[in-house]
Amino acid sequence: MTQETLLELFKIMGAASLVTIKIFVLTLVFGLPLGLIVSFGRMSKHILITGPIRFYLLIMRGTPLILQLFFFFYFPHYVFGDTLPRFWAAILAMSINYAAYFAEIYRSGIESMPRGQYEAATVLGFSKNQTFFKIILPQVIKRILPPMGNEFMTLVKDTALVSVIGVSEIYELATDTMSRVGSLIPLIMAGTFYLVMNSVVSKCCSMTEGKMSYYR
Repeated sequence: MTQETLLELFKIMGAASLVTIKIFVLTLVFGLPLGLIVSFGRMSKHILITGPIRFYLLIMRGTPLILQLFFFFYFPHYVFGDTLPRFWAAILAMSINYAAYFAEIYRSGIESMPRGQYEAATVLGFSKNQTFFKIILPQVIKRILPPMGNEFMTLVKDTALVSVIGVSEIYELATDTMSRVGSLIPLIMAGTFYLVMNSVVSKCCSMTEGKMSYYR
């Protein structure tokens, strides 16, 4: 591959990386709050709530994400006679999938908080909402940042799976180019892009963890 070809490929991959970043960001935007809601349902004492939640968690964590991508893309066609746009089908599948993992991380963090924290907040006159959002949640976030960081980095790599339903991003571009030019360089460049993005994610998580060190 010539220097001009490499430069052109780099520009194309840079543009394709924006799709990967969009998938990553939108999955977090929808998956993180959904995961928190699911964690509350998981901790509920009502079987009518915990039963469906447990089933959902089992399905999402017990089946491959690649199958879920196919399901959310093709299911609307068989039920409603139409399909979702490929990009939004990918966002839906990944958000619902990752929400299940986020929910269990949230739950482990919330349940690890000493009961005395709640009792002390009650004595001080805090409401349940104030206790959770002002006292418990900041400490929970600090505790769950390491496992959340692992999930964030996994999410960056899992964006490559959306190519199976025709969403064009870095991995699909790299494999198409590799087969066309007969070189591993496009694949190596794609790996470099993923590595850089995960380095940024790791750095952001470390900085956030440092800022949250106030909460013990």
